[in-house]
Amino acid sequence: MEAGEFFQIWKQISGNITYRYFLIAGIAFLLFYVLFNKFFSIRKIQAKFPQKKDYLRDITFSMITVLIFATMATLVFWVLTPYTNLYREIDTYGKFYYWLTFPLMFLIHDTYFYWMHRLMHSPLLFKKVHLTHHLSTNPTPWTSYAFHPLEATIEAGIIPLIAFTLPVHRSALVLFLLFQFIYNVYGHLGFELYPKNFHKTKIGRWINTSTAHNLHHRQFTGNYGLYFLIWDRWMGTLRKNYEHTFEEVTERKTRKTTV
Repeated sequence: MEAGEFFQIWKQISGNITYRYFLIAGIAFLLFYVLFNKFFSIRKIQAKFPQKKDYLRDITFSMITVLIFATMATLVFWVLTPYTNLYREIDTYGKFYYWLTFPLMFLIHDTYFYWMHRLMHSPLLFKKVHLTHHLSTNPTPWTSYAFHPLEATIEAGIIPLIAFTLPVHRSALVLFLLFQFIYNVYGHLGFELYPKNFHKTKIGRWINTSTAHNLHHRQFTGNYGLYFLIWDRWMGTLRKNYEHTFEEVTERKTRKTTV
């Protein structure tokens, strides 16, 4: 692939990721922080709202992340495709396998994220790299991509990890990455959307929630998972105040909002 062709594809992917970021994070922000913040205030995990400078900082770092993600996607989906396990025809493995790859990708990504995230909390990496993301102690949808460039590169590593290990249809990987971002926005939303007692159900006790990740941003340790709480429960890193906080947030009757 020539440099000019690479740049054209990279530019298009960068535009698509930027559009996705502002569309999904922007709609979430508009609904919960602008139009209906008083209506949803009862489910606001932290009463205080961040300042404008926090939003601008997160968006700035997110734009750097977009460029890094676009570079990784261009390399994997276009330059390195012949060497990956990506395939184009669904009939190659059948429809059942096509849909099976989704839970497999979630499990792979959650495992990758959990251990990568814990590593980021080692003293040196936290201070030099991960602290950028933790500048948002009260996260918002804009925080979803607010990473230090090195962390953004490691985060984007899930794309080649899946592409080089799991036979996966190109469209399935694209859809997975879309859902990944949507759930990441929910994780940083600052509002809890799951219903009361969800964390006590057979499925809910294993699902990561906005409350769980908000506690991680506010208290810096524990709750390292992305989609699930499987590794946090197995490794004893689920914060002890998680269930109490989830109950407090989802059982409120009234709430004053500070904007």
